[in-house]
Amino acid sequence: MHAPVELPASGREPFTDYTRWRLKADDGGRQIWHYMETDAQDEAWPQNTVDKYWLGLPTGIRESPPAKDAMDAARKGYEFYKQIQCEDGHWAGEYGGPMFLLPGLVIGSYVSEMEFTEPQRLEMIRYLFNRAHPDDGGWGLHTESVSTVFGTGLNYTALRILGVPKEHPVMVRARQTLHKLGGCTGIPSWGKFWLSLLNVYDWAGNNPIPAELWLLSHCRLLPDWLPIHPHRWWIHTRNVYIPMCFIYGMKYQHPENALIFSLRQELYVEDYDTIDWPLQCNNVAPGDIYHAHTMLLDVLNTVVRSYEMCAPPFIRTRALRRAYDLVVKEDENTAYQCLGPVNKMMNTVVRYLVDGRDSEAWRMHKLKRLDFMWLGAEGMMMCGTNGSQLWDIAFMSQALVESGLAEEEENRESMVKALGWLEQCQIRENPKHYESAYRHTTKGAWPFSTKEQGYTVSDCTGEGLKAVLYIQRHVKGAPQLVSDRRLMDAVDVILTMQNPNGGFASYELIRGPTAILEMINPAEVFGNIMTDYNYPECTTSAISALSVFKQFYPDYRRADVENVIRRALNYIHSVQRPDGSWFGSWGICFTYATMFALESLALTGETYENSRAVKRACEFLRSKQKLDGGWGETYMSCVTGVYSESPTSLVVQTAWGIMALVYARYTERKPLERAIKLIMSRQLPDGSWAGEAMEGIFNKSCTITYPNFKFSFVIWALGKAHKHLETLP
Repeated sequence: MHAPVELPASGREPFTDYTRWRLKADDGGRQIWHYMETDAQDEAWPQNTVDKYWLGLPTGIRESPPAKDAMDAARKGYEFYKQIQCEDGHWAGEYGGPMFLLPGLVIGSYVSEMEFTEPQRLEMIRYLFNRAHPDDGGWGLHTESVSTVFGTGLNYTALRILGVPKEHPVMVRARQTLHKLGGCTGIPSWGKFWLSLLNVYDWAGNNPIPAELWLLSHCRLLPDWLPIHPHRWWIHTRNVYIPMCFIYGMKYQHPENALIFSLRQELYVEDYDTIDWPLQCNNVAPGDIYHAHTMLLDVLNTVVRSYEMCAPPFIRTRALRRAYDLVVKEDENTAYQCLGPVNKMMNTVVRYLVDGRDSEAWRMHKLKRLDFMWLGAEGMMMCGTNGSQLWDIAFMSQALVESGLAEEEENRESMVKALGWLEQCQIRENPKHYESAYRHTTKGAWPFSTKEQGYTVSDCTGEGLKAVLYIQRHVKGAPQLVSDRRLMDAVDVILTMQNPNGGFASYELIRGPTAILEMINPAEVFGNIMTDYNYPECTTSAISALSVFKQFYPDYRRADVENVIRRALNYIHSVQRPDGSWFGSWGICFTYATMFALESLALTGETYENSRAVKRACEFLRSKQKLDGGWGETYMSCVTGVYSESPTSLVVQTAWGIMALVYARYTERKPLERAIKLIMSRQLPDGSWAGEAMEGIFNKSCTITYPNFKFSFVIWALGKAHKHLETLP
């Protein structure tokens, strides 16, 4: 535990000197915050506009009169935004929202003997103070959710490890809420895991996580073709449960100390020593449950628990060795970034337990933790990946071309810088451990964040390909940095990712039977995590990218490209809902997915005037437009599957609504003009827009933020709408 520290009652004001923080973001997109401890360091590395913006400090960017029209507003917005473009060409930004990530960072680091600097520690404490629920002082699954045992138990524990005394007002209030919710006996399975590792929960209270599944597959006793083979699970799920099964198999627990003894009393309503731990395996607080256990899962857990009681040591040892081998391959494939923050910190613990703190693996994991630690105006969080760098730059690049801003000379330098970053981000080879780590091909792909992280994502590859084509083909004098062959490599990747029904999933093909595997989903707080799924957003990105590519390279794999587009369009039509919308799984929600669907349909010739599907989609959007001209949808749409209207219009949602109608070549002026007016009314004097609500979602239940969307999509919508309105009577 860090030494106790005196703290204010709230995190309203920074706990460190914010003028001393600097963001280093010139190493392939890595985003690392540094604190200048001395005056000499402070003077040698001056704070720049990028630092100030993300820290919430005055940027000094010049203010100007209100925009005259949509194009003027788009131009004003980009005049601001290009001033926070990093030197290497990408746009930095947070990727926060989930409230179960920072506790994993803190607990995993504590167990692995990795310290934080004092400024990091203080700003993590402050972030959690600021994110406590205003009504009851607890924490939820994400920043917009109600307090839960999962969020409150883990974040309370993290604060205690970081040195916050249990008598602090924030802790007293949070503990009261935790106890009202029933205490940590009912924490969901991922919480049980972290607390057991810390030694404030008993492993007997966990359902089994058998490493033997990976051993059986390695020994060909569980053939790859079987639908339950773990390599068929969704990539995030299998990468989390590999290190989890290793740690569970070891039953490792942190050594007891004063903090451990105290937490055992603080986290529970019952006396810790009297808890019947086996009875807690399936005990999950009702308010935490999104996906309840099925009877099949409970039966399988009962069977495996019986095996756990008599597991032969030599088999367990071989199983752990196999799981460790897969952890090492993940580390080496991603240069220790790992797929995401959860398996990142679990892998860190595994490498600490096996390799020790004097190893290169331990040092690399300690170093790459920094890529996930983002400092914002409210403190230091842990991001949902090591960033969203490619995703953000791809949209902004397309926005500039489609809005017409790319044609303006003053924006050329910014566009060329963006192209340079896109070029270096493309993955040029398959991973070191390709087939043996069950990876999808990566040669030619673009990732979600950085090349170093190195995972193929279908829609990121599509959007990255479009962005490069747009800049190289439409920006006057742009260098041709990405060769024809490399563009074709990207197309080759996209063509490998279509599923039999024509749809596209996220990271790879759907490998297993979704309905069956989802019946053994053990993570009570998430839905649709056991396999990849077809997503309208991913499918439409593939259609759009291939359609744009075909304009410039009509003869490359013509039959394959046309066949994939045709089948993907059939899928898009098949999943349109009766009300005309499409359901979004990565953005909120119907507005987001409908925009993407209409883009892909427009690129293949379907518009408001010639397509019944497009007309129905436009009617849906018009039915949701608010009186002030905007659109606003909450994350509950994703949770319930029913459109959930926000109390107020939201700028980003309004931009999506505008873009959808423009893609459809909607013929009425007034709805577009009202929406534009709403966005322009929210533009600040310096050209920016304020953040409003969460834009993203994953696994049905957890929101995540995309703060750069309020620039990319808003500028995009304003520019496209201005050009479209010029064509209407």
